[in-house]
Amino acid sequence: MDLSDEEKREIGQHFVFGFHGYEISEDAKELIKKYHVGNIILMKRNVQSVKQVHTLVQSLQQCARDAGHRHPLMIGIDQENGLVSAFSSTAKYQAGTQFPGAMAIAATGDSEYARKCSSASAREMKAVGINWSYSPVGDVNSDPQNPVIGVRSFGDAPAEVARFAKAVGDGLTQGGVAPSAKHFPGHGDTNIDSHLGLPIINKSRTELDQTELKPFKDLIDAGVASIMTGHMVIQALTGDDETPASLSRAVTTTLLRGDLQFEGVVVTDCLEMNAVKERQGGVPRGAVEALAAGADVVMVCHTMAFHRGAMEATYKAVQTGELQMDELRKSGDRITALKRKFAGTWDDVLGNPFDEKAMNALQATNKKLSEEAYAKSTALISGSLPVFSSGKIVVMTPVVESLNAAVDDAEGLQRTEKGHIRNTAAPYYMSFAESVGRRAADVEHLIYADDFDCRRDFGKGLIFVTRNADRSTWQLDVLERVATQALTGVPIVVLASCAPYELFSRRVLGVQACVASFEYTSEALEAAANVIFNEVPPVGESPVGINMSFDL
Repeated sequence: MDLSDEEKREIGQHFVFGFHGYEISEDAKELIKKYHVGNIILMKRNVQSVKQVHTLVQSLQQCARDAGHRHPLMIGIDQENGLVSAFSSTAKYQAGTQFPGAMAIAATGDSEYARKCSSASAREMKAVGINWSYSPVGDVNSDPQNPVIGVRSFGDAPAEVARFAKAVGDGLTQGGVAPSAKHFPGHGDTNIDSHLGLPIINKSRTELDQTELKPFKDLIDAGVASIMTGHMVIQALTGDDETPASLSRAVTTTLLRGDLQFEGVVVTDCLEMNAVKERQGGVPRGAVEALAAGADVVMVCHTMAFHRGAMEATYKAVQTGELQMDELRKSGDRITALKRKFAGTWDDVLGNPFDEKAMNALQATNKKLSEEAYAKSTALISGSLPVFSSGKIVVMTPVVESLNAAVDDAEGLQRTEKGHIRNTAAPYYMSFAESVGRRAADVEHLIYADDFDCRRDFGKGLIFVTRNADRSTWQLDVLERVATQALTGVPIVVLASCAPYELFSRRVLGVQACVASFEYTSEALEAAANVIFNEVPPVGESPVGINMSFDL
């Protein structure tokens, strides 16, 4: 039996899809008009400026209204702040204000910064029509080798992660944007990226209650509007070693709805990640399984063929009785409630002209808040500052291997002979070298790889920048060679520009100070330069516990 127009309209509300381009595309129009898709995710590829995003969102909403949608679209975005900030400005485009990410904001020790920064970011997003932020990250980063969470987490202490995640959720809500806590039931204790494979977390239910579930319980108690389920296997919950949590009824319905009594909207992480895409049936089958598990909204971010496939598979599942329309309608009531609270009416979304003067004033205020928060986040892990007096300063920054599919920005990517991805022209490191140049009369910027030649003049001091060197250990090999072969008596400051674990995996003689910025945004590196040159005191504290191994 063919589905009615009403049934297809209902089904469309249970999907959030992405598209390509800075303007509404024909694909986006098809999704909204033909498939009645009720939710759209914007990616970095859709963001060029705040005014452009406003125009884009207006065109999406107008398309939905013209297509007969009962309620405005939820317009979502990955805006965690820090390294995952789809709405924030880049070296190429000026968009939203860049605020510190989770680990950097947690390093301040003050959850009020998390609330204020999230609320400020939400006000910018709301002004351009974005009403759903896929944050905060509630994952406890228990595994230092975690390739996908890392500095996206507020740390390795469940209570602290809960405290900061709740503050972010509160701030977003206060700013008029729906938060979505992720990645339930917890993606922090794994060394596999679900973009690339299927993580397995081997913990008992008791251990999960004590660690992974703690932040989500607190967020639910605080009334968080939505929760995103992740693609990891937790056998203690699913009962097998193959089913991702996002596709498991034991996780979504029994645990999240039943045990934890969550009544808000459940949205999956993107089904185009390999953890789901490479399963039998791929993305289309994953969409059906996620809805059968109890998800309200299924996310597919990138590929039109997968969008169509997921919709058609869902139509068929309803026709065969695998999915029940009554259950989808009950689920749809939760989506409608979310839309009424955060999207509002058609008059609200279409009667929202862009006010450039107001946006400029808001961003000027927000920039000051951002700078204040970044200044409080930089940590002196060990040693003392300042160590430089006068003379030439060498800044060494690494070519960048791609380790995190969630944060790679694809600028300047190159392939090495071994196939690793390297970024030799990373704009953030260029900006850091320029920042040092504003403080020292003579600065040389060297980009180093594993075959770096140490036979050179290092002047009167070295700032050696690392990025995830606990995994890309060749960076520490270079540091050791430089310190032992070429730099006797030359002071060295090591700057960990991402997770601070990299500072402590090997003893290296001759290092005077170890500094952590917790992310390599230009704003974080500018704050680190302020600390290294003793312009502001280092007041940040590492949110992850590390055993010191540098010989200072």
